[in-house]
Amino acid sequence: MSMNVGSGDGDEDEIVSAINTTPLVDVMLVLLIIFLITIPVVTSSVPVQLPKERNEIRETKPENITISVDAQSRIYWNELRIDTNQALIDRLKKIAVLVPQPEVQIRGDGNARYEGVGRVIYACQRAGIAKIGFITEPPVRGG
Repeated sequence: MSMNVGSGDGDEDEIVSAINTTPLVDVMLVLLIIFLITIPVVTSSVPVQLPKERNEIRETKPENITISVDAQSRIYWNELRIDTNQALIDRLKKIAVLVPQPEVQIRGDGNARYEGVGRVIYACQRAGIAKIGFITEPPVRGG
């Protein structure tokens, strides 16, 4: 790389204000070559077997309790409607002392407010329930 200092006879040359892009292109080509060489090494260096998609079928045991929350945030214990949070907590406290403790499965309507499901979770927490599960529908395949 060279630099133009000027002539020795005192004549001032015009200043060139254009950017020399040759070094930039050289650096970019070197980086491109480095990336092209290292990318295959990075993608195949560690052999990993990735998990496959699957649906787990959960057994519904008769001792499990299903609490449903409909679109209007009404709470149902299996098929029986529970009117107040305190009634739900009282019922959950009765099953919390059983050994082994049954699992509480919550079925929330897709159009329900989060508040309704949150009340059920809070009641489970207050009653001392250890296992809470959520029942959902799997998404439609290919859609």
